[in-house]
Amino acid sequence: MKNKFYLLSSGLIVSSLLAACGPGESSSETSTEPENSDGATIVMWEDVDKMVGTEEAIKAFEEEHNVTVEVQEKPYGDNIEDLRLDGPGGTGPDIFAMPHDNLGTAVTEGLVQALNVDEEVTSMYTDSAMMSQTVDGVVYGLPYAVETTVLYYNRDLVDEENLPETLDDWYEFSKEATEGDNYGFLALWDQIYYAQSIMGGYGGYVFGMDDDGNYDTEDIGLNNEGAVEATEYIQKFYEEGLFPSGIIGEQGINVLDSLFSEGRAAAVISGPWNLGPFEQAGIDYGVMALPRLENGDQMSSFVGVKSYNVSSYSQYPELAQELVEWLTNEENQLTRYENTMEVPAIEALANDPIVTESESAQAVAEQSQYAELMPGIPEMNEVWTPVDSALQTVATGSEEPQAALDSAVESVRSQIEANHSGN
Repeated sequence: MKNKFYLLSSGLIVSSLLAACGPGESSSETSTEPENSDGATIVMWEDVDKMVGTEEAIKAFEEEHNVTVEVQEKPYGDNIEDLRLDGPGGTGPDIFAMPHDNLGTAVTEGLVQALNVDEEVTSMYTDSAMMSQTVDGVVYGLPYAVETTVLYYNRDLVDEENLPETLDDWYEFSKEATEGDNYGFLALWDQIYYAQSIMGGYGGYVFGMDDDGNYDTEDIGLNNEGAVEATEYIQKFYEEGLFPSGIIGEQGINVLDSLFSEGRAAAVISGPWNLGPFEQAGIDYGVMALPRLENGDQMSSFVGVKSYNVSSYSQYPELAQELVEWLTNEENQLTRYENTMEVPAIEALANDPIVTESESAQAVAEQSQYAELMPGIPEMNEVWTPVDSALQTVATGSEEPQAALDSAVESVRSQIEANHSGN
């Protein structure tokens, strides 16, 4: 089917094509570097609780360049929104962490600086990770980690010798395991980020692709036959009480995490970001790729790429780029992985024993074979809220799948027309 594409395995993550909107007028030119950056202070916005992965690299960079790197930990998904306000006021960062699906918007708004990197640098990364940082042939960032959702299961609650293999198996398991405040298998299927794992497996998709490999934002597959069938499958987990009402809505992710951390859920779909927290909670867990669907296809998922990017407002763009290259090189990505368990975006690290011996890294690698790179174009911003709202109405029994998804897609189309008709 031309409308949907999957990533085929290539190391830890696989090659794909990401086409995005054109760069803003100011973001493709390099700012003038001050004559002397000696003694300068570089501000870096790092993801929350991830400074432990970059401390050694930053210290070495400071000593070599005689500069200070001021690290501020912030939720990396909020950085573009914050940069809009802080950048023009001179209080923003020089470099910042960013999820790749924000890049199209950042480029269009002129918030990120184009990087001057050669093939020797870009060839280190997996193809899809590097493509996620490229808009119209221009590189705007360097990737430091890749992630996709996987299945966690509690070894104390699930018999590994008879581990459920398909989603139907987990459904049957849940019917036996769900009692009172204890649950079997849980997932946040009132959100498209997680529900796409089923919708994609049935043939649903966000945007189709045109013949040139660009996203066709007029071709929306979130209410096609496959998407509706997937949502009907999702619906029964809520209707039959296999999912608690508490995991619906904004606080759902906290409830799901708590249920697994407290040993009251046998299995959950989550991402690598929970490796540390679940371990700290004392859960003896296993990690595996998502299960197969009853139609024989593997559950899909979104692949996310984390990157470091240089702010267009940086007074030291060349120095900032050096720091980005330094933090994302092979040695420092491996160190980051050892401290944060974030799967590296470096091709060569796919076969490093430190990575290959990790059950979680291998689960991410296996799942990535069936995963789809999350669209990184500005129009993707119009998808989240309407589709999440539609899925929540299904989860609460307020609306049937076809009607809910039809309304959501109509809303997405209207918002794209209103906010992106000039793109």
